[in-house]
Amino acid sequence: MEYEIRYRPSYSMLVVKLNQGETITAEAGAMTYMTPNIKIKTRARAGVLDTIKLGILGGQSFFVNDYTAVGGPGEVALVSAPLGDIEKLTLDGRGYIIQRSSYVASDPTVELDIKWQGFTKGIFGQGLFMIKTSGRGNLFINTFGAIDRHELSAGESLIVDNFHLVAFSDTCSYEVRRLGGLKELALSGEGLVVEIRGPGEVLIQTKSIFEFANWLWQVLEPKVRATMGAR
Repeated sequence: MEYEIRYRPSYSMLVVKLNQGETITAEAGAMTYMTPNIKIKTRARAGVLDTIKLGILGGQSFFVNDYTAVGGPGEVALVSAPLGDIEKLTLDGRGYIIQRSSYVASDPTVELDIKWQGFTKGIFGQGLFMIKTSGRGNLFINTFGAIDRHELSAGESLIVDNFHLVAFSDTCSYEVRRLGGLKELALSGEGLVVEIRGPGEVLIQTKSIFEFANWLWQVLEPKVRATMGAR
């Protein structure tokens, strides 16, 4: 299997070239184009109860598609919804825990399991849903903005904003909590954070989809209110 990540870093697209019989697994809805000899098989990414939980609480598709080249080599191109980069992680016995919205694609030898931590649609609406990846092979993830990498030694820790966290090694331990008390929560502009302890790698995205949505609403709100008032 050969791959190429095009149009980095803002509009990245993953192009995978498959030999006869080779398969790539991807998030449902990620395909932009494929050659006619690519066959698709849709399946749940985990058990029925887990996938329903992810779909209802997480809001993201809980199915994946297996793309297989039949009758010769083929090609499939994959993207994720947010603007930003696509990065390849290599699993060689050590896995990663990734944000549910960061998953793009993986080799069939990479196992995907739902791992949830934090509030379930908590009082601040910032529940944290994760996917635990294990096995061996390539894992492709999407980030909103660029990727900022941190390597933590044993005992070293890092506090990451929920919306900026992309992935971390499964050798790390972690805890989801509020940042400070209610006063700090109300005034700091921060909500849930994840404290991650090494050893392992932490991947952070430089932009936040939540902050982008707030900025976009600030731009659009006056026009929306003006339009509604004119009716």
